[in-house]
Amino acid sequence: MNRLWIAIILGLVTGCQATTTAPVTDYRVGTGATPRVPSSAHGPRSAANHPQVVSRALNGHFSSWRGVRHRYGGASRQGVDCSAFVQLTFRDVFGMQLPRTTREQSKLGKRVSKRKLVPGDLVFFKTGWFGRHVGVYVGGGTFMHASESKGVTRSSLQDYYWHKHYWKARRVL
Repeated sequence: MNRLWIAIILGLVTGCQATTTAPVTDYRVGTGATPRVPSSAHGPRSAANHPQVVSRALNGHFSSWRGVRHRYGGASRQGVDCSAFVQLTFRDVFGMQLPRTTREQSKLGKRVSKRKLVPGDLVFFKTGWFGRHVGVYVGGGTFMHASESKGVTRSSLQDYYWHKHYWKARRVL
């Protein structure tokens, strides 16, 4: 029983700071990676510059993950935590390798104001003394993430909880 309480307390304190998977060291951030979507009218090189293309690619990825349950340290469809979901999203949608933890992801790219978010930006939240949470902005004031209570879901930045705990955003594309 004591182990259960310790696990619960650690979960509440650390949020999505899991590090159970091997670290990724090939951070190809800012290399001009483009979404893995049909090149269509704009060509593959300019796809990352078009928010609609990025948003469509992210929404397609979200559709295949929607409802997957949250699991601390998880990095598969059997269960995923927030930072692993972001890492897998960037790998699958943009062909980019991001670090595994929320802490390391929060240091990438450049800071961007909440008013200037574009699809693909990382959004970060302080969820406790040491707890941090991360999601991917998809446009229209919404972001996708692996929620502890709902699994992989989409939420509004204006929801009371997320608005209250918003920390910062980083642009890595």
